[in-house]
Amino acid sequence: MATVVLRGPNGEQATILLQGAHLLSWIPAGADEQLYLSANSAWAAGSPVRGGVPVIFPQFAKLGRLAQHGFARTLPWQLDKTSSNATTAVLVLRDDDGTRLLWPQSFELQLRIHITGRQLHLELSCLNTGTTPFDFTSALHTYLAVTDIGQAKVLGLEGLPYIDAVDQQEKMQYEALWATQGQLNRVYRQCRPDLLLHEQQGEALRQIAIRQQGFSDVVVWNPGEALCATLPDMTPQGYLNMLCVEAAQLSQPVHLDPGQRWIGAQSLQLL
Repeated sequence: MATVVLRGPNGEQATILLQGAHLLSWIPAGADEQLYLSANSAWAAGSPVRGGVPVIFPQFAKLGRLAQHGFARTLPWQLDKTSSNATTAVLVLRDDDGTRLLWPQSFELQLRIHITGRQLHLELSCLNTGTTPFDFTSALHTYLAVTDIGQAKVLGLEGLPYIDAVDQQEKMQYEALWATQGQLNRVYRQCRPDLLLHEQQGEALRQIAIRQQGFSDVVVWNPGEALCATLPDMTPQGYLNMLCVEAAQLSQPVHLDPGQRWIGAQSLQLL
């Protein structure tokens, strides 16, 4: 399957699948892989890839009539060569007859991916190119690799309410979020823009600063042992080595009038 590889002057690297504008790999300067990618992913045209950073559009999860997470993650995107270089790629998806059968709107999506040193920046934009307004939900569904899910926690969510999508209850986050409670599926609305993934790897400490703009929500997801065992595109123990921290726009859909553009971004920095 066609990919684009970005390489920076200090050894940083990223690999992007043209299907879905899907970031598969991010290796910061002087470090190893920071994203989780399932060994059981279905590498086939039109099939989603489990891991990396899928682009969710125009529907998050099953919040609508489309297939789960919409169609952007399984369609071929085009590389905008006029806006790309060794450390930046801009990929574009526009409506066509196929998308309009599913979702009768005219749009242009752009995803800009930029690497520098130990930083990764993802910027997703949507332009309404039609003559009628439309609403959509969206996310950058980032799968972060962890050595042991029991040693990983997310800082910055303390004091925030969230919807627990496992039991559909609204709850409060009183302390740092440790990802050890089995299945984890939480939607934090109107979230703070700066979070921190903190993982103890033996005597070493790994920290990734996670920042977002334009997206109002954060989704934290791990399938846990029982659900993971039912997912054919994950290995049975895959849940131990990943944690999704997603920049999302789902509690309040984006409304775009003709000619309007929306922009949302997520940045990761290995500290």
